[in-house]
Amino acid sequence: MQLEKFEQNIGYEFKDKELLKNALTHTSYANENGVKSNEKLEFVGDAILEFVISKYLYNMYNSLKEGEMTKVRATVVCEESLYKIALEHNFSDFLYLGKSELYNKGAKSPAILADSVEAVIAAMFFDSNIEQVEKFILNNLEQSIEQASHNVGIKDYKTVLQEKLQINGEVFIEYKIIEESGPDHDKSFTAQVSCNNKVLAKGKGKSKKHAEMEAAKNAMEINNI
Repeated sequence: MQLEKFEQNIGYEFKDKELLKNALTHTSYANENGVKSNEKLEFVGDAILEFVISKYLYNMYNSLKEGEMTKVRATVVCEESLYKIALEHNFSDFLYLGKSELYNKGAKSPAILADSVEAVIAAMFFDSNIEQVEKFILNNLEQSIEQASHNVGIKDYKTVLQEKLQINGEVFIEYKIIEESGPDHDKSFTAQVSCNNKVLAKGKGKSKKHAEMEAAKNAMEINNI
């Protein structure tokens, strides 16, 4: 693999190339080849991400309360945001994957790609310093932080649907996960929402919560609620 090309993509040149290779090594490849996986780096990268985003919110968004900062951080530090970073910098072209993951198109997996971003962040930290890592994180997530900070007061779709359905009195709203698909590391869920035992809509997502949110959103759109 041409790791130099990857370094160009992310705008950072590693002094320790083995550290970078480790960050891009999925468990499946590690198990097949007797090398270290990126799991420990992923663990550290997750903590660094939370710290950097928390520090940025504290310094730049004085008007946000503690609970609001927590919501913004949770919106930004999530699989979807990291997956977008991986897509933008073509992480999938440089991952070390085992045969099973290659067969299952693991290089396109949102979960695997998001985890690899966290691992690269940790590797960058160990290879340089926190300032360099902050630069990379904020260059990639500053816009998402700005957007999330504006939307922090918006209620989630499940809450909005419930309020609209109960405007004329109590109703029985139920969410069910009716389908799960994909391997354990990259599952997809389908949720169904019903009101007084009448099915309103379905929704899909990479987590049960996201699937339920999509179902609520679709219910309002389909039924003009």
